[in-house]
Amino acid sequence: MLRLSTLFVRTLREDPADAEVTSHKLLVRAGYIRRSAAGVYTWLPLGLKVLRKVEQIVREEQDAIGAQEVLFSALQPREPYEATGRWEEYGPTLFRLQDRRQDDYLLAPTHEEMFTLTVKDLYSSYKDLPAMLYQIQTKFRDEARPRAGLLRTREFIMKDAYSFDVDDAGLDASYEKQRLAYQRTFERLGLPTVICQADAVAMGGSRSEEFLHPTPVGEDTFVVSDGGYAANVEAVTTLAPEPLDEAAIAALPAMHREATPGASTIAALTDFSNETFPGKGPVTEDGSWTRYEMLKHLVYLLTYPDGTTEPLVIALPGDREVDPKRLEAAVAPALATAFTDEDFAKHPVLKKGYIGPEGLGLESESGIRYLVDPRVVPGTSWVAGAGEKDTHVYDLVYGRDFTADGTIEAAEVHDGDPAPDGSGPMRLTRGMEMGHIFQLGRKYAEALGLKVLDENGKSVVVTMGSYGIGVTRAVAAVAELCHDEKGLVWPRELAPADVHIVATGKDAAAYEEAERIAAELTAQGLEVLYDDRPKVSPGVKFKDSELLGLPTAVVVGRGLATGVVEVRDRKSGEVREVSPAEVVDAVLAEVRGA
Repeated sequence: MLRLSTLFVRTLREDPADAEVTSHKLLVRAGYIRRSAAGVYTWLPLGLKVLRKVEQIVREEQDAIGAQEVLFSALQPREPYEATGRWEEYGPTLFRLQDRRQDDYLLAPTHEEMFTLTVKDLYSSYKDLPAMLYQIQTKFRDEARPRAGLLRTREFIMKDAYSFDVDDAGLDASYEKQRLAYQRTFERLGLPTVICQADAVAMGGSRSEEFLHPTPVGEDTFVVSDGGYAANVEAVTTLAPEPLDEAAIAALPAMHREATPGASTIAALTDFSNETFPGKGPVTEDGSWTRYEMLKHLVYLLTYPDGTTEPLVIALPGDREVDPKRLEAAVAPALATAFTDEDFAKHPVLKKGYIGPEGLGLESESGIRYLVDPRVVPGTSWVAGAGEKDTHVYDLVYGRDFTADGTIEAAEVHDGDPAPDGSGPMRLTRGMEMGHIFQLGRKYAEALGLKVLDENGKSVVVTMGSYGIGVTRAVAAVAELCHDEKGLVWPRELAPADVHIVATGKDAAAYEEAERIAAELTAQGLEVLYDDRPKVSPGVKFKDSELLGLPTAVVVGRGLATGVVEVRDRKSGEVREVSPAEVVDAVLAEVRGA
C-alpha cells in the first residue's frame, strides 16, 4: 500500500503562480506533477500512476486490433528526416543537436521515418503485410509558447501507431480498425470526443481526422452542423457562390475609379460608399453597402524552410479576417508573417491601405503571388483599392476586370456559415485535440524506399497510415473534466489508487483499525492509499483527500467508538456509515461494481 507518511508528495493550498487552467492548478497542488522548465514537467508517484493507467488503456485497445508494440529511441539521426524533407520542414519546432563528432541528430517530434525504415529492413513480400506497429514514447517539439500545464508542452508522451499495407483497400481497412479503437479508448477514458475532418499539415497524406474533446480551454476551434458535418476550422472548405456565365458578366456595370478621401479602412470605405452611392450596393436587396463587398487585401511574407522568402497578397471579403491557423495550414511548410513597413518599402506596387488586384499575380510585372478567397468567383462584384491613396475601384468584377493565381482557404469561419456538405449552418466550438489519424499513403514509403513484391512478383510501394494519441494530454483533459471546487475527482479506472483510507484523531485504536482495513483490502488486490500521518489534523487530512480525488475514501475516527466507520464517495459526496466488520466487503463491492 501507499502510506502518506512516506509517500513522495506535498500538497499545496495555493495555486501555482504560472497556472492558467484548472488541470494545471490541481495537478500541481495535489502533488501529481512539478514544473521542471517551460513546457517540461516531472511526474511524481501519484501522477505517474495515473499516467500509466492511461497508457494501459491505450495499450489494451491497440493490442485488441492486432497492433504490436515496439519502442524507438527519442534521439534520431538527421539522414532519414532529410530524405523525407522534414529536417527543414519542421522549422524551429524541431530540437536539433550535434554529438561530439558534429554529426546532426534530433529529438523526435514523431517517428514515421523510423517505423518506415524498420519495416523496410525486415519485410519484403506482400505475405508479410498487413502490419501494424505502435509505441508509447516521449516526443519533443519546441513550442514557441508552451502553456496550460500539460496541454501544450515541449516534452510529452504520445502513442503513435503506423499501418503498412500493399494497397489502398488495405489502408482503408487498417484506418477503420484504428478509428474504432480510438472511439473505444476515449470512451474508456471518459472523454467525450467529436470526430472532425482535419488538415494533414506537415504529416502529408490524404484522409485525416481529429478526435476533439469539447472544452472551453481547448486551443482548437471546430465546427459542427445539425446535419452531422464536423471539421476542424483548418479543414473547412468554403461554400462558394455559383459563378456567372460570360453573358451575365458582360451585362454588369463597368468598373470605375472613384476618389475616396480618408477611406483607408474597410469600415470607413463602407460608410463612405453608403453616403456617396446610396442604394448602389450589388449584394443587398435595398442596395446598401456592407463590409462584405469591400475586397480586403492583406500582405504576408512567406518564409520557407530553406530560408527563401516571397510576398503573398490575399484578397477576401471585408467582413472577414484571416484565421492564423487556417493560413498556417494553407501555406505549410512556409511560415507567414504580416508585411512590415520595411517590406512595403521594398515593394512600392503595394500601396498600404489602398491595395487592389492591379499589377498583382505571378504573370504580372511585379511577380507577386495573388490568391483570393473562394467566395471570389467569376461574376462577383467588388470594391477594391486602386493602388493609390484615397482612390478605390467600384464594380470590379472577377473574371472580367481581374483574376488571381488561385484561391486560398485562409478566412475565418463564422457561426452560421453553411456547411460545405449542405447539412446546414455551422456552429463554432472550442476543443482539445486528443487524437489524430492520417492516411499517409506512400509519401514516406517512396522517400525511404519501402517496397515489397506483390502476388505477381512486381515491386510495389507500401501504403501507410499514422495514428496518434496524446497520452500526457489525456491526463490533463480528464483532470480538466473531472474536478469540483475541492479538488480532483478521478474516474475509477484512472485513479492512482482504488481507495483512500484516512485515520483521524489521537486514539491508537483508530490507527490500528485503519491499518487492518488497509491490509485486508490490499490482500484482496486493491490499490490502497493510507493516510497514516499521526500528527496531522483531521481537517488537513480531509482537504488532502478531497484534493487528491480518489473515488472512494474510508474514514476511521471518532465514530469507531460507536461501532462505525465512514465510506465516502468522492464524486457524489455520499457518506455511508458501515460497521468495521463489514467495511472491507462494502468497499470491495463498490470498487468492483457488485
